[in-house]
Amino acid sequence: MLPKDIPTVIRILKREYKRFRTPYVTEVAGRRKDPFKVLISCIISLRTKDSTTRASSTRLFNIADTPVATAALSPRVIEEAIYPAGFYRTKARTIKNISNELVKNGSKVPDEIDGLLKLKGVGRKTANLVVTMGFGKPGICVDTHVHRITNRWGFVKTKTPEQTERALKIRLDKRYWIMINDLLVAYGQNVCVPVSPFCSRCGIYKYCERAGVKRQR
Repeated sequence: MLPKDIPTVIRILKREYKRFRTPYVTEVAGRRKDPFKVLISCIISLRTKDSTTRASSTRLFNIADTPVATAALSPRVIEEAIYPAGFYRTKARTIKNISNELVKNGSKVPDEIDGLLKLKGVGRKTANLVVTMGFGKPGICVDTHVHRITNRWGFVKTKTPEQTERALKIRLDKRYWIMINDLLVAYGQNVCVPVSPFCSRCGIYKYCERAGVKRQR
């Protein structure tokens, strides 16, 4: 896929996106800019289906939705709220520790990548989501879908999400940075799935090199 094809591809993806349910973290960010909720729901979402993330986050936020309130909860209460999210015990401790750390610093979520990465348990994907969705600042969140699909397109040729982020910041027009994660997460969950993607019903089939695709439907 060439850079000149990207505007057309983005238009198609936006049209297709309307058919899919919006990822929960995006919903949280869209209701009102609440970096703390974006941060916590993103942590819950790691290696967890979106439907589970939605239910788990909702239960937790019904109990506590600020750093102060969450820091006051015991790890057991957090565990019970976010179960059955993947690695829920580890995530409960992470959420508790992050909340404690934020309270020590005035309950303010950092609005820069470097500041977020200082919070134990926060990786680059989560940090980028908080910066872009929680604060509306420019950045590219590269998760497994963005990494897989942009390489499948042939738009980048990278080995890791970190390399993909760097490559996209060079090749992708800045106006698409924030939206690319939303579009490709939805597309990657419904059409451009990891194994045997649905190429026969893909609206951007003719623009894609299908690099690494061994079977398709």
